[in-house]
Amino acid sequence: MNQKLTPTTILLLAIPPLLWAGNAIVGRMVHAMVPPVTLNFFRWALALLILLPLAAGIYRRDSSLWRNWRRYALLGLLGVGMYNALQYLALQSSSPINVTLVAASMPVWMLLVGALFFKARVSRWQLAGALLSMAGVLTVLSRGDVRQLLALRLVPGDLFMIVATIAWSVYSWLLTRDTGDVLRRDWAQFLLAQVSFGVLWSALFAAAEWGQSAPRILWSWPLAAAVAFVALGPAVIAFRCWGAGVQRVGPNIAAFFNNLTPLFAALMSSAFLGEVPHLYHVLAFAFIVGGIVLSSRR
Repeated sequence: MNQKLTPTTILLLAIPPLLWAGNAIVGRMVHAMVPPVTLNFFRWALALLILLPLAAGIYRRDSSLWRNWRRYALLGLLGVGMYNALQYLALQSSSPINVTLVAASMPVWMLLVGALFFKARVSRWQLAGALLSMAGVLTVLSRGDVRQLLALRLVPGDLFMIVATIAWSVYSWLLTRDTGDVLRRDWAQFLLAQVSFGVLWSALFAAAEWGQSAPRILWSWPLAAAVAFVALGPAVIAFRCWGAGVQRVGPNIAAFFNNLTPLFAALMSSAFLGEVPHLYHVLAFAFIVGGIVLSSRR
C-alpha cells in the first residue's frame, strides 16, 4: 500500500465526495416520495443490474465468491446495507449539509477503528491533519460565524449518521485486507460480490420497514431519475473510485477526502438556491485540503 498521494489517487478520492454530496441532496429532495430504506434497496438493486454485464462470471460454481462469502456478506452489510440506509434515514430529519458534516467526522473514527481493531499506527501528522480538516468542516457549519456553531442542535438524523460513519470506517479498513481473493483484481467483480450480498441485506431491511408501517411510493419521472442517479453515480462510480483509492493510500489518508463532501454539499445547495459561494467556503476548502496534505506526510 503506497502512502504517497499522486494526481491520479487524488482524483480517485475526490470523485466520491462530489457524488456523495449529490446523493445527500437528491436523497433529501425525494424523501417524501419514497421510504428511506426502500430507496436504498432500489438504488442497489439497479446498481446490481448495471454491474451484471461486467462481472456476471462471479456466480460460476468455481468462483471464489462462494469460498469467501462471509467476507463479502460483511462488506455488503457495512458498506451497502447499513451505511446508505442509515444515511437516507438521517435525511428524513436532517439537512444534506448537516448529514455530510456529521459524516465528516470520519477521519477521527477511521483513526480510532484502525488503531483499536486493525493495529494501525497513528502518526502526529495524521492527528494534526484531522484537527485542521475538522476546522474546515466547522467553518462551513458555522458559515464563518461562531455564534451559529454554538446554536447547533443535533437531531435524530445526526445520530443515525454517526452510526453510519462508524460502519463505513470498519468497511474501509476491511477493504485493505488482502486475502488473496482473485476477485480483487477486477473492480467490477469485487464490487458486484459486495453488492450481491448488500442487496439481500437491503431487501431484508426494506421488508422490516414495510412491516412496521404502510409507506407509500409516489412514482414519477423525478423519482425515477433520482434512483438512476444514486445507483450509477454515488453507488457504482463512487464505490469503484473509493475502493481503488483506499487500496492505494489506506483508510486513514482516504478518510480526509471525505471532508470534501460537506463543502461540495454546501456549494450544490447554494447553486440550487441561486446563491454565490462565500469567503468562508474558500477558507473551509483551504483547511480541508491542508488537512489532507498534513495527513499524507510520511
